[in-house]
Amino acid sequence: MAEAANGRTSILPLAVEGAGFIWRGTRILEGVTFDLDAGPRTVILGPNGAGKSVLLRLCHGLLAPTEGRIRWQRERARSQAMVFQRPVMLRRSVLANVMYGLKLAGVGRAARRQAALSVLGRVGLVDIAERSARVISGGEQQRVALARAWALSPEVLFLDEPTASLDPTAARLVEEIIGAIHQSGTKIVMTTHSLGQARRLADEILFVHRGRLVERSLADRFFAGPATPEARAFLQEELPW
Repeated sequence: MAEAANGRTSILPLAVEGAGFIWRGTRILEGVTFDLDAGPRTVILGPNGAGKSVLLRLCHGLLAPTEGRIRWQRERARSQAMVFQRPVMLRRSVLANVMYGLKLAGVGRAARRQAALSVLGRVGLVDIAERSARVISGGEQQRVALARAWALSPEVLFLDEPTASLDPTAARLVEEIIGAIHQSGTKIVMTTHSLGQARRLADEILFVHRGRLVERSLADRFFAGPATPEARAFLQEELPW
């Protein structure tokens, strides 16, 4: 088996095999097949309603496919994490929010505090560590959520539209943190409908349209000349966002 960057046995590759998902009689995804390995940042791109978020939740394990299957190389345990568009903040300080995740992972109290302060430094939030996490700005809350995930050194980090509700300045800060997490050795898998963000962050593109994976390509190749009419239309802004 392959080893992750932290020396543990890798949970990757992740194999998605003919995955489909039906919710209350409505088909959300159909026949999705691909595999993910360590390394490149994978961006799941597509218009709103294409099924991107559901696909991400299936990969993370929050949802189970109603068709097909999703297989990790080994048990996921705490080797993966997920950050949502609107993160949930506990009724406690910024520091305590990050420490709580470490507590669940079995890290001792003294080590928890040190590790939490270290990762808050990396996301630029040490100065507000003792403030209530529920009264800080949306951009700061998203950085807390990223810090909470990053503190666990996950092998894979799933990000669901992580900047969709943020202003441009806050969004750029979040993108910089995502880049730093990638550089630390964590596999990034994220959804977006933003072409600009995909250009900045993606190494490879999975393009989803109407519940189907219609194209997979290296990012440079995708933006230079997509292979499918659906992707070409999306790049020309002819599909609804």
